[in-house]
Amino acid sequence: MGQNILLVGPPGAGKGTQAKILAEQLKIPQLSTGDILRANKAAGKLTPELTKAMDNGGLVPDEVVIDLIVDRMQQPDALNGALFDGFPRTVVQAEALKAMLGKRGKRIDVAIAIEVDPALLIERTVLRRTDKRTGQIYHLKYNPPPPDAELVHRADDTEVAVKKRLDAYARDTSAVIPFYEKEGVLKRVDGVGDVGEVTKRIFAALGV
Repeated sequence: MGQNILLVGPPGAGKGTQAKILAEQLKIPQLSTGDILRANKAAGKLTPELTKAMDNGGLVPDEVVIDLIVDRMQQPDALNGALFDGFPRTVVQAEALKAMLGKRGKRIDVAIAIEVDPALLIERTVLRRTDKRTGQIYHLKYNPPPPDAELVHRADDTEVAVKKRLDAYARDTSAVIPFYEKEGVLKRVDGVGDVGEVTKRIFAALGV
């Protein structure tokens, strides 16, 4: 039986990188609202207002994100557990997710809070690049890409946009952590160190 696991943390904490590793090793799908939103944006399915908000580092309204997650969770690969990456971003979304899972007799089994000193987050994010061929995420300083990588720099990874995302995280998303603490499923993990070290800490928190 698969587990429903949630990763929460500020922008640049490494949620996306760790989510890919965990999803592969645990054999559950990664549900990333960021990926889902970008795919819908690329397909022209988002309004100009939503596209502009994303490019400027703003948060997409709860009702839009919840609708996308509901649609994704109805696909067969997500029926036996999933890894939630970038969702919920607000307590309203956390309540909605709890209700959605409750209808299936399920819940979030573990919520992993990846913690990183805010001073490191802007550098981590602004220098992040993605290989458009493979989806692999690199960092120009800490995890340089190979010479043949076809790199793209996300429009929302500029310093101005990152600062806005950090402000939005402090204002809206950080409240998700005490929500899951009250649910009794929160585990805190130090997100500073190389990718492998952080992965080991997460698996230790999961008891795997």
